[in-house]
Amino acid sequence: MAPLGAGKVGLFAAAGAGGGGAGSAEGGFFGGGRVSGVLKDIVDKFAFSDDSRTTLESALSAATTGLSAMANSGTAGYFAGGNTGSAVSTVDKYVFSAAPRTTLGTGLSAATQQLAAMADSGTAGYTGGGYAASGVDTVDKFDFSDDSRTTLGTGLSAARYQLAAMANSGTAGYFAAGTTGTPVNTVDKFDFSDDSRSTLGTGLSANTTFPTGMANSGTAGYFGGGNVAASQVDTVDKFAFSDDSRTTLGTGLSAATQMTGAMANSGTAGYFGGGTTGTVVDTVDKFAFSDDGRTTLGTGLSVAREFLAGMANSGSL
Repeated sequence: MAPLGAGKVGLFAAAGAGGGGAGSAEGGFFGGGRVSGVLKDIVDKFAFSDDSRTTLESALSAATTGLSAMANSGTAGYFAGGNTGSAVSTVDKYVFSAAPRTTLGTGLSAATQQLAAMADSGTAGYTGGGYAASGVDTVDKFDFSDDSRTTLGTGLSAARYQLAAMANSGTAGYFAAGTTGTPVNTVDKFDFSDDSRSTLGTGLSANTTFPTGMANSGTAGYFGGGNVAASQVDTVDKFAFSDDSRTTLGTGLSAATQMTGAMANSGTAGYFGGGTTGTVVDTVDKFAFSDDGRTTLGTGLSVAREFLAGMANSGSL
């Protein structure tokens, strides 16, 4: 699949209306994406108390697809990079205490799309890989104390894009799958104590592009959906954080889907939203962490879209 950018490529109200800021109540956010070639700046919030959806009045600073997202849970969430007609280095920040959106003065180290992001909540967020003038192995780190950016001396094990990420906050973060020009099942692990990288002996269950990741911090991380051998899949792979062993859930996504967004209410449930099954969808699938059972929310995204990103405020991790 050609890189998309290579050619050009206060408060809430009811769903479809909106207010100024991200709001202090715990919830997950799906931002950006595209439908029928039209890029979107929409940010939808799902309240974890009842899974109701609202839409932020403070949209992204530009309509963006192929972006990434990460969160300092309890404090702020970030949407980074992507494509607004060309690749960008923009990082938009949403403070969860109801302040409106700001855009960081320091963005990514390079304009990058089709990247992934994850976070060590309370400490730092990481964006990794993606497509700049070509695939990159870059990992940028944002210190949550002042939003300053550094770039790790050790990047991904190979330059790749169309990948996914998730994190065991306080311990380690994982970047998985994507393409180096050829799809891979690689899972790189970054130890938060020193940012050192190792590569898991067990990767994803298949070489996959366009999957999405989310995590039940302290217990397990999940990579769902994506494209395998030129077809969308409903696969959800689970990695136990105790030993990094992988299992594949008996129940996958409600449909074979790629280019979804994902986020999690750590300790309770994870959510995969939007994407394409061949047709762009507004579906939001919810996986209960107690038994990995899947339900599909009665209310989906406010607009069906693919190639979006998700992050969450699930309180203190």
